[in-house]
Amino acid sequence: MWLIFSLLSAVTAAAVAIFAKLGLKNIDTILSTTIRSIIMALFLVLTSVLFGKFRGFNFQALNNRDWLLIVLAGVSGALSWLFYFFALKVGLASRVATIDRLSLVFVIILASLFLGEALTWRTIIGALVMVSGAIIINIK
Repeated sequence: MWLIFSLLSAVTAAAVAIFAKLGLKNIDTILSTTIRSIIMALFLVLTSVLFGKFRGFNFQALNNRDWLLIVLAGVSGALSWLFYFFALKVGLASRVATIDRLSLVFVIILASLFLGEALTWRTIIGALVMVSGAIIINIK
């Protein structure tokens, strides 16, 4: 099931690049990202309500560490979107998305350092192939 969700994530992330590039022509990138975030928040709240995710949930059940990590994830995501939209405004969507997807390489490195995930030769070679692909696609 994780593979299906991962592929759906990749397809919808690709749609973000296309829709954003088309929609950024006449709007500031920060404002566009803000509007997008509000729409996402409303969509997610509605989805959570429809799936009953708030039933029995108590915000006090989260400890300080949980809140800190959720806030850091939110700030990191917001910064990522801002930088992504800045890049899309001035760059080609295919090039911007290619470099943005190097986040996979950073995830591999950070997951190894902070989560103790295995850094195997296959993983290293795969990461190097991703970096090579990004370089090849972005060579003028």
